Amino acid sequence: MPKKGSTRADSYLIDSKLSKKELTKLAEAITNPILENYSINESLDVGRLESRRPTSFTYAIEIGFLPGVTDNVGHTVEEIAKDLLHLKKDLDIKVYTSKIFFISGSRTDNEVKTIAQTLYNPLIERVNILKLKDGKVKFPNKVPEVILKKGASVLNVSLDVSDEELTKIGKEGIMDETGRRRGPLALSLLYMKAIQAYFAKLKRDPTDIELESLAQTWSEHCKHTIFANSIDDIRDGLYKTYIKGATNLIRKQKQERGKLAPSKGGDFCISVFSDNAGGIIFNKNYLITHKVETHNSPSALDPYGGAVTGIGGVNRDAIGFGLGAKPVANTYGFCFSNLDDKRKFFRDRNSTQPMLPPKRIMEGVIKGINVGGNCSGIPTISGFIRFDNRYRAKPMVFAGTVGLIPRKVKGRLMHEKKAQPGDYVVMVGGRIGLDGIHGATFSSENIDSHSPATAVQIGDPITQKKLSDAIIKEARGQGLYNSITDNGAGGLSSSVAEMAKECNGVKIYLDKVPLKYPGLKPWEIWISESQERMTLSVPKNKWKKFQKLMKSRGVEATTIGEFINSGRVVVDHKRKKIMDLEMNFLHNGLPKEQLKTSPPAPLLVKERVAEKPGEVNKILENLLRDKNISGYSFISEQYDHEVQASSVLKPLSGPGRINTDAQVIKPVLNSDKGVVLSYGVYPSYGDIDIYQMAACAIDTAVRNIISAGGTLNHLALLDNFCWCSSNDPKRLYQLKEAVKACYDCAVAYGTPFISGKDSMFNDFKGFDEKGNPVAISIPPTLLISGISVMPDLYKTVSPEFKNSGDVIYLLGETHDEIVPKVNLEKNLKTYQTLEQAINKELVTSSLSITSGGLGIALAKACIGGMLGYNVSLDQIMAQKNGSLASVLSIETRLFSESQGRILVSVSPKNAKLFEKLMQKITYAKIGKVGNNSKVVIIESRKKIIDTNVKKLHSIYHKFSNSQQ
Repeated sequence: MPKKGSTRADSYLIDSKLSKKELTKLAEAITNPILENYSINESLDVGRLESRRPTSFTYAIEIGFLPGVTDNVGHTVEEIAKDLLHLKKDLDIKVYTSKIFFISGSRTDNEVKTIAQTLYNPLIERVNILKLKDGKVKFPNKVPEVILKKGASVLNVSLDVSDEELTKIGKEGIMDETGRRRGPLALSLLYMKAIQAYFAKLKRDPTDIELESLAQTWSEHCKHTIFANSIDDIRDGLYKTYIKGATNLIRKQKQERGKLAPSKGGDFCISVFSDNAGGIIFNKNYLITHKVETHNSPSALDPYGGAVTGIGGVNRDAIGFGLGAKPVANTYGFCFSNLDDKRKFFRDRNSTQPMLPPKRIMEGVIKGINVGGNCSGIPTISGFIRFDNRYRAKPMVFAGTVGLIPRKVKGRLMHEKKAQPGDYVVMVGGRIGLDGIHGATFSSENIDSHSPATAVQIGDPITQKKLSDAIIKEARGQGLYNSITDNGAGGLSSSVAEMAKECNGVKIYLDKVPLKYPGLKPWEIWISESQERMTLSVPKNKWKKFQKLMKSRGVEATTIGEFINSGRVVVDHKRKKIMDLEMNFLHNGLPKEQLKTSPPAPLLVKERVAEKPGEVNKILENLLRDKNISGYSFISEQYDHEVQASSVLKPLSGPGRINTDAQVIKPVLNSDKGVVLSYGVYPSYGDIDIYQMAACAIDTAVRNIISAGGTLNHLALLDNFCWCSSNDPKRLYQLKEAVKACYDCAVAYGTPFISGKDSMFNDFKGFDEKGNPVAISIPPTLLISGISVMPDLYKTVSPEFKNSGDVIYLLGETHDEIVPKVNLEKNLKTYQTLEQAINKELVTSSLSITSGGLGIALAKACIGGMLGYNVSLDQIMAQKNGSLASVLSIETRLFSESQGRILVSVSPKNAKLFEKLMQKITYAKIGKVGNNSKVVIIESRKKIIDTNVKKLHSIYHKFSNSQQ
């Protein structure tokens, strides 16, 4: 299907018995006659593409998916064909899509192969190169079917082997009949010996499916062992002591405070750390949920598939909360290498497994989040992007989803769920294939030459949308199931075994599981992470009604077993028991380790050289141009944030369209309550002070929310720790310090953690193009996400200047510091005071000061409003012993990133009342919003910045415009 005036065509290979008339009707339905031509079962005449000689095209390159890889466009065309041609829904019709690129000029075969390598990813795609003859080409009608070799259905794995062999099984996987290792189990020798001892007591060898199941369940990705194990003198581990410990203490304090003063609010947490997402009170009728996941390793190998799977998976975390929350907003966060990094890296010494370049990773990830959100009808409202060359081989891809769920339906609490003995185990959604094999264990390892291609998946958001609507809009309200969870990491092995804890046992009949294609081995079916699947516990007397509902909505639902109170997980395949494990060993049998830390050597920080006064303009422009500070509207504009009609404070704000640091949505359209979302992330600070890095992330997430009008006493946090080399005592020391900071800040602000996720081995161990070993570790990265419920969304404050003549204030203290130190007591007072001012509607604009300091905050506020300003730095002084002291340097006052500061503008009529309210905190009146586009900053009556809004606007959007 070539586009007119183009050098590209789309191909649809249809495996069916459709007539020529039916094929023509289908071709017309999927073709835009203004832009496209089509041909059916004919040689493609490339001369019709452009008004040039057909013979100017010499080669055609076809790029399609490998057999078994999800083809979303193909699935959509299958649906179109069935609806358009009134075919039976169960008719076997398959559509395989590909893209064809035409190459002109005199080229050698090798040159064309080199071009083709830049167009496809061999992990998920196939390539076919053909020469053109007289401007025509015909591709072979070869269906890319999955053909699996027959082998032993179930293997017994002898563990009566040496420690060396046990280590190899844990690292590289079980050896199959051909002598090949299957892929990483991510089981240490300690874990392997515990498994060895367990089966020695049973006097038998484990089956491969039992060993694979234990590997998924015990993986760092699923069990978070580093956070759970004792570390130094912290016997209960970091999670229980600091993250859960902070939340428990805060909730207790809120409960006591609520009893004494109900108007000040009590404990708003309903479900934390026990479900697929965290849940807090929205109002008397609804709960709001939030979860942020990472999908780093898959996104390094296939950026598009990794990202679309990541956002789809976290959407299912919302659907799997309680009895099902409706996804109402998506969030994202990207950490990439700089796009001009031209280094080439390979997973293997022979340079046959290349790592993708930074720009390709960025474009694929952005597209994946775009498709995952937009096609699911969920607004993508909040996000950020960061660049650092240490993310070169392992990008950080954060994906979050906010959900909405009624508190009760027909008297039943919606956040409570429990599978009952006798309920059917029901799998709904997509079918199972080889995609996603070893995804959980892969994510618990470094990327190297053993990283499995099968860990890569591509999600199908349209299939998931049908599933989500059928569950949330209909089945939930009819009470057709008792429990639900996501089929994510570990697939059925994880979801079924986790739900089995609710009733103490399960029996599965694996040959009942629907497959994408025949030939999968039992262990592959059990641990596959094929997407768009949920597992439900359905009472037997409701099964037929549930099945009928799902079928009517185009959602496949299959009973695959039964929940029982047996204390065991039992799996049968073709009437043969292939897995029989005690629940207690599966979930609690992994050995505890004692982790030790040692402090890293302090980083030597060079003295900063003071800039000449005349260079301040240049510093401001360079900072504003920096990709970690400048605008990223090229992402925000791709993502639909208006679907569901809930956005209040949007990703881009003001006529100058600046990216906002907090966003507000209205999830319940007949309620004036709003939900405020924000984030804080400072990976570079960790190079110097890891404790303050974490403290600044929390302080910023809180400050962003308060600046937009959020409420401190109804604000919760989520933590995402992305670490590296977490078996290194020095990295563990940094982790411990960061978690301590989380405890201190959360308790001080009264902001409980409600959910979290960690990813502990974000390292690359491979080779450069000369075959030399290369090791790259990401900077320890902590993302803190904030969520707050504000009583009145009409009091939302956006960041841009609004009116000429408004008075500009700086709230908070400025210090000369390389890494800011968070003063919890002073910052808390600032946030409480600003919250009062916003409640009294005294504030016209409010902008949290983050990277780049006051100078960048002023630039963003004026760019957003397309209004100039006149500001003096004379009132910004250093603070010592509670009083004003020596004058700070110009550079420090303009570009210090001291925490706890907010830039606000206030109407002159409200200035006196505002200043009276601010008396209890440190603040400075620094200037006014201008009545033209001039931007002027003075110090001691001298102009140190003299520019205009238009120039700053151009610089701020330059990077974004270059990506369009």
